[in-house]
Amino acid sequence: MQTLNFPTFKFRFKNSENKTSIFDVVRKKFVILTPEEWVRQHVVHYLIQNKGYPLSHINVEKVVKINTMNKRYDVVVFNPDGSIFLLVECKAPQVTITQETFDQIARYNGVLDANYLMVTNGINHYFCKLDYENQGYVFLQNLP
Repeated sequence: MQTLNFPTFKFRFKNSENKTSIFDVVRKKFVILTPEEWVRQHVVHYLIQNKGYPLSHINVEKVVKINTMNKRYDVVVFNPDGSIFLLVECKAPQVTITQETFDQIARYNGVLDANYLMVTNGINHYFCKLDYENQGYVFLQNLP
């Protein structure tokens, strides 16, 4: 897999039927290793090991209902009160982050009401604080 713009982490891998899987510490199971999953697992380890967010406050790949459609968010970090602190959208490294990507996470956040957003393809990372009063984003250098 491609080297990403994250610190180096130790991952557990398993090969079965010519497919490589990576262990997801949040879901507590091996999942097929795709380029997007490679980014998602780096994000999870970054949030836990570098930002100090508790593993018990992190959720991965859960369904969110947008209008009548079921979608899946990539990563959410909850506040202790159950509200959403951070919503993360992960793309494969070869996918360019565009306005469409920000529109996608904004649609998800219309339901989830996170305080912060992160969009990443593993190479480029974008961090935003939501300004609900002015209905906009404030771009940040990093996550709090």
